[in-house]
Amino acid sequence: MKRSLEQIAYEPDTEALAKYAKALGHPTRIAILKLLENQSCCFTGDLVDLLPISQSTVSQHLKELKNAGLIQGELKPPKIKYCINQENWKIAKVLFQQFFD
Repeated sequence: MKRSLEQIAYEPDTEALAKYAKALGHPTRIAILKLLENQSCCFTGDLVDLLPISQSTVSQHLKELKNAGLIQGELKPPKIKYCINQENWKIAKVLFQQFFD
């Protein structure tokens, strides 16, 4: 008897890898992560200045990366400072490395 995808129980690492892969599924998000990886942190406006897209679009991409746990934001009124979530970034690197090995 075939099982549907909904009936298959995935390993936690598989679900985490899929979450990170989905977050990395857009070139702008990869560009944001590359920018953040080379800095300790930066504000949304800094990213808007560096990327050829609107502030609202940058914010949407930041939200996706934050929801995936790859970045974290700290409210510094009236701005939000973003940086890479180092713990999850290391986990994502390990999961991708294991997947491709």
